[in-house]
Order: sequence, then C-alpha cells, then structure tokens
Amino acid sequence: MTARRVLLVLIGAAALSVGLIATSQLGARDRDEAPSARATHSSLAGIPQQGNVLGDPDAPVTLVEYADLQCPYCAEWAVRTFPVLVDNYVRTGKLRVVFHGLAFIGADSDVALRTALAAGRDGRFWDVVAGFYLRQGAENAGWVTDEVVDGVLADVGLNRDRVRKARDEPWVSSELRTAQAAADGAGVHGTPSFQLGRTGGPLELLHLTSLGPEGMTPAIDALLRP
Repeated sequence: MTARRVLLVLIGAAALSVGLIATSQLGARDRDEAPSARATHSSLAGIPQQGNVLGDPDAPVTLVEYADLQCPYCAEWAVRTFPVLVDNYVRTGKLRVVFHGLAFIGADSDVALRTALAAGRDGRFWDVVAGFYLRQGAENAGWVTDEVVDGVLADVGLNRDRVRKARDEPWVSSELRTAQAAADGAGVHGTPSFQLGRTGGPLELLHLTSLGPEGMTPAIDALLRP
C-alpha cells in the first residue's frame, strides 16, 4: 500500500474534524494536565525555531498544524500528542512542523496569537504557544489578560514591552492573513486541523480519528518508509 493511500485510509473520519470546530464553549481544561503542558518548554530546548516553523528545515516530512489558541481540542492535542512528535520525530530530524494560527473564536485568540508571532522573532514562538495552552481558560472569557501574557513571556525570558509593541506591527497582521489564506486553501473548517506530506511536495489534509499519538504517528511512519 502506498504512503498516500495509507494516509487516506488512516484518516478518513471527517466527522471528528467537524466535531473539533472550536466554538464548543467548553470550559478550561483540567489543571491536572498542566505538568505535561509545562514539560513542553523543556522538550523544545535545542530544536531550531524559525518563526512558526519548528525543526530541521531539511526534515523529510512536514506537518502543518492549524489551531486557535483558545481551542480546547488544540490544547488537548498539544498536551497528548505534540510532545511525542517532538521527541520521536522532530528532535531526530525526521519531521518539521509549521503552525498556522487562526483567531476565529474571539479577541483572546487574537491577542494570544499576536503575542506568539511577535515572540517568534526571538525564536520563542513555540514556547509561547505552549505557555498559552498551559494557562488556557474558557473561550471568550477574557482570560488572555496582561498578567497572563506577562507570565507566558517571563517563563521564556522575553522582554514584555518589546513583544507587546511588536504585536501591532504590520508584519504580524500579514502573518495572520497568510495563515488564514493557507487554511482557506487547504479546506480547513475546524481546529485542530493538519496537513501532512513529504517536505517540498503536496500535503494531504488529515481528518483525525484520535487526538492521541495513535491518530497521527502511523501516517508519519508511512511517509518515512523507503
């Protein structure tokens, strides 16, 4: 069976993609998950970050993630699956990950995403994303306060005034438009959504059957086989 067909067979359940649309109005995640999310910071140490791209630019496989930082399902995936991918595929040079942030849930989404993008200029985009997921509150509850932003930035040693100022620069707005255009072009209708393929080649839109590692690692392994 070809890698392309494996992908299509593995991830043909579109119902979950619809179910993951991040307007569910779920409350904050169980804080018992927080230690796993916090561990993401250390798991990123030493891995190349170029803005919203994580990993070796020459990695043979590319994963594109579409997420809203207020989306509880995105946070669940970040806690359950992302660290596994980092340890087993990104750190070993097999996978690079591109994050396209969307901000359709509300104002908190926009502030958090702009903060992460601004931090990307200092090579801390992914760390800031992890910090917001760690602190994620109920959707549109006003949880992305100045105090939360300052805490996220302090955790990764960034100057809060410089990052806050950068959030409103034109290049950040341009990044937001680029991400939305990519989502539209890929046919993304909910979050989290993913595309996967060989680096430099066509990417397949995945419809996950699980938010756990088992929902994605078989497809990655199929692409890595000779």
